Amino acid sequence: MSATPGRRTRRQSGEAAPGVWLRPPRAGRAEPVVTLGRIVAAAVELLDEEGADRLTMRRLAERLGTAATTLYLHVETKDDVLDLALDAVFGEVPVPPGPQGAWRDDVTALIAEWRATMLRHPWSVRVLDRPLLGPNVLARTEHLHAVLAGAGLTGPRLTAAAYALANYVIGSATMQVAGAGYGEAEWKRAADLHVLTRSELYPTLAAHGSPIGNDWDPVFTTGLDYLLDGIESRIR
Repeated sequence: MSATPGRRTRRQSGEAAPGVWLRPPRAGRAEPVVTLGRIVAAAVELLDEEGADRLTMRRLAERLGTAATTLYLHVETKDDVLDLALDAVFGEVPVPPGPQGAWRDDVTALIAEWRATMLRHPWSVRVLDRPLLGPNVLARTEHLHAVLAGAGLTGPRLTAAAYALANYVIGSATMQVAGAGYGEAEWKRAADLHVLTRSELYPTLAAHGSPIGNDWDPVFTTGLDYLLDGIESRIR
């Protein structure tokens, strides 16, 4: 990811300074006209339109009609902006105050909304390589863990189940976003032809179709059912 000239991202500088969520809030300054909320909202708009690679502090400042120095009254690096924007979109995932019914239904509802949110904001799957410690992410992680704990999972089994669900939804969204960038119909036809003409090497794929460009929604739902079946068997 590119950085604003004269400033480096946390990764580029090699500093061990904590991220935006672990850094104490800045005090002693009057609230500027461009608020942190406006910065985050503009960043999400820019990311939705152009993706993470196009986000720079200069272009974000231009969108807000201000100078990049104004942004640094609130954040230190572009990484801070990405952390805040990512947490903001996770806030779109509805989270009830507690378990609402059968644990499988609660997990399914949360995971389905999580996936839908990432697909609405495709850039989000590109920036998950960061500490997810924002209040919106943690509230939804807390809800998932609470539902699984209420179903009877504890300790390492609870952690493993939560990781399995998180990895499944993130992996699924990542693959779907990647496929959309290539034109799914053409990509699938090319993949199917590729395995069919090499059926002696890939007989199962040739017989049942390549996994590329399948109907994502039913495939995701069925895979989630398999995963929940496995978790339920461990609970029993």
